[in-house]
Amino acid sequence: MGMLVNGVWQDVGYDTKSGEFMRNESVFRDRVTADGSSGLRAEPGRYHLYVSLACPWAHRTLILRALKGLDETISLSVVDPYMGPEGWRFGDRPDCTRDSVNGAALLREIYLKARRDYTGRVSVPALWDRKTATIVNNESADIIRMLNREFDAYASRDLPDLYPDSLRSEIDRWNDLIYRSVNNGVYRAGFAVTQDKYETAVRSLFETLNSIEEHLGRHRYLCGARLTEADWRLFTTLVRFDAVYHGHFKCNLQRLSDFPSLWGYTRELYQIPGVAATVDMRQIKEHYYRSHARINPTGIVPLGPTIDFGAPHGREFLG
Repeated sequence: MGMLVNGVWQDVGYDTKSGEFMRNESVFRDRVTADGSSGLRAEPGRYHLYVSLACPWAHRTLILRALKGLDETISLSVVDPYMGPEGWRFGDRPDCTRDSVNGAALLREIYLKARRDYTGRVSVPALWDRKTATIVNNESADIIRMLNREFDAYASRDLPDLYPDSLRSEIDRWNDLIYRSVNNGVYRAGFAVTQDKYETAVRSLFETLNSIEEHLGRHRYLCGARLTEADWRLFTTLVRFDAVYHGHFKCNLQRLSDFPSLWGYTRELYQIPGVAATVDMRQIKEHYYRSHARINPTGIVPLGPTIDFGAPHGREFLG
C-alpha cells in the first residue's frame, strides 16, 4: 500500500493517526458532457476506464457501463486483484488485462502521465481521455453520473434515468447516509486502530443497515418503486458483505443474510441482466485477504462462504 508524493512513489499507509480510517479526496474531477459544453464531449472510442473487479467504488462504474450497454463505447482495463507494495498492476491472470491504451505495467504510471507531480492515492476507477491523454475523473460518484446520461447517444440499452429531477433530494439523502455509515463505514471499522473507533464505526453501520432493512420491508427500492443510483451505490457494499466485510473487517454483529429484506434486495439487484457478470467473488476475496497484510498477515484467502445470489428474491409482491 502506498501513494505518490510529488510524483514519487512512497510506502505511505492510510491516515489512522486519530485511530480511525480517513479516506483521501479524489483529485481529478473534470466532467464529460453529451454536448461538449464542459470541454469534454462524449464520443465513442474516446474514453477508457481503469478498474478493479474487487473494488466496490470501481464496481459502480462497471454496473452502469453494463446496464447502459456502453461496452463498445468505453473500453476497459482491469488490474490484478492483489494490490501489493507497488500498488495496482496490470497482468495476464484470468479476468485481468494488460493496459491496452498506455502500455503501463503499473496503474501509477497512468497517474504520472496525467500529472508528473501528482500527490495522492492511485485509485480505481479512473476515466482516461485518449484525445487529451489525461485522466478526466477518478471519483466514482462523478463517473456514474456521466455514464447515466451523457453517453445516451451511444448506449445500446435504454435505461431509465437513475438520477431524475423529481427524486434528487431523496437520492442525495440516501447517498450521504449510505456513504458515511455503510460504504465507508466498513472501511472505518476494518482499518480502525483503536477499539473505540472500531466500535463506533460498527455500531453506526448496523444502525443504518437495520434502518434500511425496515425501509425495504415496505418499499421495493430505496426511493420507492423506482431503481436509482442510490441502490447501486449500496449494492456494491452489500454484495461483498458476507464474503469480506463480515469477517475480514470484523463487521460481524450480523451477516447480510440475517436481514430478510436486505438479502432479498441484494439478490434482486444481482439478478438484473448484466449485473452478475460484473461480480467476481474470487477477485473480491483475493484482493481483501491478500492485500491488507496488517489485517490478515498470513494472506490466506478463505474458501467460503457459499453464497447463492441466484436464489429467488421474493420481492415481486412489493410492486
